[in-house]
Amino acid sequence: MVDSEFAFEPPSDEEIDYEDVNSGADDEEENSDVEEKGKNHKKTQSPWDFSSYTESVAEEHARRSTTSIDDKISKIIQQRSHADLIQEKDEVDEDGSTDSEPDRQEDFKPEEDDEVTPTAGGGDSKQFFAKADGVSFHANSFMDLHLSRPLLRACEALGYTKPTPIQAACIPLALTGRDICGSAVTGSGKTAAFALPTLERLLFRPKHRPAIRVLILTPTRELAVQIHSMIGKLAQFITDIRCCLVLGGLSTKVQEAALRSLPDIVVATPGRMIDHLRNSMSVDLDDLAVLILDEADRLLELGFDAEIRELVRLCPKRRQTMLFSATMTEQVDELIKLLLNKPLRLSADPTTKRPSTLTEEVVRIRRMREGNQEAVLLALCSKTFTSKVIIFSGTKQAAHRLKILFGLAGFKAAELHGNLTQAQRLDALELFRRQEVDFLIATNVAARGLDIIGVQTVINYECPRDLTSYVHRVGRTARAGRAGYAVTFVTDNDRSLLKAIVKRAGSKLKSRIVAEQSITKWSQIIEQMEDQVALVLREEREEMALRKAEMEADKAENMITHRDEIFSRPKRTWFVTEKEKKLVANAGKENGKGSKKQVMSAEEAEERKKKEKKKREHEKNLPRKKRRKLEASREMLEDEAETGGDTRNKKEKSGISLVDLAYRRAKAAKGAKKAADAGKTVRTGKRTKKPSHSTKSRPEEMKELFQSDMSEKKQKRSAQGGGKKSSSFKSKSRYKRR
Repeated sequence: MVDSEFAFEPPSDEEIDYEDVNSGADDEEENSDVEEKGKNHKKTQSPWDFSSYTESVAEEHARRSTTSIDDKISKIIQQRSHADLIQEKDEVDEDGSTDSEPDRQEDFKPEEDDEVTPTAGGGDSKQFFAKADGVSFHANSFMDLHLSRPLLRACEALGYTKPTPIQAACIPLALTGRDICGSAVTGSGKTAAFALPTLERLLFRPKHRPAIRVLILTPTRELAVQIHSMIGKLAQFITDIRCCLVLGGLSTKVQEAALRSLPDIVVATPGRMIDHLRNSMSVDLDDLAVLILDEADRLLELGFDAEIRELVRLCPKRRQTMLFSATMTEQVDELIKLLLNKPLRLSADPTTKRPSTLTEEVVRIRRMREGNQEAVLLALCSKTFTSKVIIFSGTKQAAHRLKILFGLAGFKAAELHGNLTQAQRLDALELFRRQEVDFLIATNVAARGLDIIGVQTVINYECPRDLTSYVHRVGRTARAGRAGYAVTFVTDNDRSLLKAIVKRAGSKLKSRIVAEQSITKWSQIIEQMEDQVALVLREEREEMALRKAEMEADKAENMITHRDEIFSRPKRTWFVTEKEKKLVANAGKENGKGSKKQVMSAEEAEERKKKEKKKREHEKNLPRKKRRKLEASREMLEDEAETGGDTRNKKEKSGISLVDLAYRRAKAAKGAKKAADAGKTVRTGKRTKKPSHSTKSRPEEMKELFQSDMSEKKQKRSAQGGGKKSSSFKSKSRYKRR
């Protein structure tokens, strides 16, 4: 008990120092041992480890009775005849021998449409915060930042010798409890910038009262796993700090049990964290001390704004909030105003967003060559960029097709996108980290925060949508002072982004020209592999159908066997369903009127949901005519939105509403049909001429509509006959009694 009492005091770090002193006899020998240890750790220890978070992919496939894509590809390759393999190999060897320089690099020469007019001040014209006075972005070592010995030993074990500018500026201020908004270039060590001061503060927490004290929110699951692994490595010499990982794709029950044990740090994605706070017992954020938002702009891009505000509402007001991102947008600035209290803006190297060791290249894909884009990619990957390459694709389907093509062509590649299970996604990252595969084909899931050591090249197979996405994609290489290449395929439709890249890179932008003979050769090979690609995709569809059928059967069996237990559980509630998200997004677009995107709070989202629910209930109780009227109005509005709003509709809108006009015309047509069935002809001539009256004036059309309504009323009176007389007689008798 005495030792545990001493652990509560700030000098508790001296215990580790005491052990270090006793371990060596002479000071010189101790120093030499530490240096050798540091060197060994630099070589062996890595901050990231993705393999320990889920079951292996082989176990998952065995449990689900499926086979991996690599097994399917290897099976097809084995089925090929030996002669075909020799012939393909000879063709590739011939291609390699004839093309001594398959592709070449030259200075980029912008065309007329690509020329950029220089703007004064280049870069961001206005910044939300001014620089903090007296903040130093330079430190000689981590010892200058007043960190405890366990953290210094962890930094030494990971090979961190000198703090980066963002770390040197952020760590001392974060230790004082200030709110911070940090931005720096990609690969500048932002994770350690908020992890080290957070761990330092947790060393002096009240340990007799366990609670969730730190919450770190990330936009993607892979980034959450990476941050969790990083914190574990930084806290490897601190035994009493526990960190919990909460994200989708992993077991909910395991995460719920971990949250109930009240870990000190929770690394989470917003959706799963809100799910646990609403549906898990004994989970709250009442004692939270630090809230950290990593890649805040991406959090808002993915539509997590309402979830973030709900989490902030559940957090105590007296807390430290830190927000980090490589790019700052208007939405992030609005979030800063609402979340942070007198924050400090720390911008490390704000003017040099482009790493000096990055070589940016452009491959122009002309319209006649757009069909051969896959051949251009395979030509580059076969001769120029052969290992440690991340290829960014635009869609999940395109990434999967590239994975199949690379496998059939004999390249070692892994894929990373949303159609994979969490185990498969983490396994792909681990294979690429261990360099067991040379290519990682990914969507934008891998564009944020992932720091995989040794990435030499980033290829943008599909051009990103904007410059911000481009900056984050190419930021996966040339990190921490290492050299790297960024190659972007640019079609004629991507001229606007090309202008932005030219403006950003300036004269350092290069153009890469791929040999025509190599493109032709790979185009022929891809044509020969089309049948094999179709075979693999067909096998996957069959497996998926079988898997779905098995899942439905298991679900039905469980419902029959465990019916009472299932229905006795409390119903899970969701913060925002997918349907409600679409409704809120559409409403936000209407309110925003185009380019302005409004960040909606959780309260506003709840109010909008209640209004929509009341509206639906009210419509159910309406009479049939009014319901039809509303349906007609919605159909007319949808048609108008699809056609883009014709001038004729605008003309009709100015005089009378579309709803009333449609209702009256439908009513007139109905009356004409009744009259025709009864053998009567009422104003048939005018109605037949009505479609040709496109040149009539507005008053004439209104007069004609009024006359048609009056004729319909007359027909109803004549059809009802005595019913009207009886009602009028009653009213007269009522007056006579008085």
